[in-house]
Amino acid sequence: MNEVEVVVAHRERATLRTGGVFLKVDADQARIDVEVEAMSLAPVPTPEVLWRKPPVLALAALPGTTLGRLGGPSTGTSAAWTAAGAAIRKLHDAPLPPWPGRAGRSVEELTKELADECEALVTNGVLPADLVARNRQVAEAALRPWTPAFTHGDLQIAHVFVDGDEVTGIIDWSEAGQGDALYDLAAFTLGHEEHLDDVITGYGTDIDLDVIHAWWSLRSLLAVRWLIEHGFDPFAPGCEVDVLRSRM
Repeated sequence: MNEVEVVVAHRERATLRTGGVFLKVDADQARIDVEVEAMSLAPVPTPEVLWRKPPVLALAALPGTTLGRLGGPSTGTSAAWTAAGAAIRKLHDAPLPPWPGRAGRSVEELTKELADECEALVTNGVLPADLVARNRQVAEAALRPWTPAFTHGDLQIAHVFVDGDEVTGIIDWSEAGQGDALYDLAAFTLGHEEHLDDVITGYGTDIDLDVIHAWWSLRSLLAVRWLIEHGFDPFAPGCEVDVLRSRM
């Protein structure tokens, strides 16, 4: 008999796996709408939609394994990371979807969010003031004009599946839409800086490394309190707080 595995669960949504089926439960149907539409438009492998009955979306499991996870070792080869970089470039070069994504927040919105979050982190004693100040300084390089691309919006390595050196699929598209391409690349390499060169090789174009570093800091600063409030541990080895410390 198949068991039910809780892949991820918090107050906003949950993903379960039973056998070869993933069941995504999301109270916000707009996110599911985006996910289904983005997967239909993306020029990269995505899970097959088996059925949909709000608030549940059923997806077929992908072959292979993920490249790893934040805070853990990478399970993929250098060639697999390079292949992932090529897949990301293919996505970014695709025709734009007609809606903005998580990676498409305006400079003004991000500037305010960053300022508010840094103040809260220090005021509430979550992180030391010098750590926050240094990473806020680094993060400002991400606050610049960018050309819209088709972005995934939550491209952490646990969302990319490979079989050997081939990308077999990318999951979790609910944050997809028009956005900053370097946001995706930074999210994908967060906590795995040792594979950035492999990803850039596959991506096939010059990348502003200062902006990648900036997004590592910005994404981590904005995530720490949310992660704590939803039962995750950003202080675990190799996770967001370690990413922030690496910028000191």
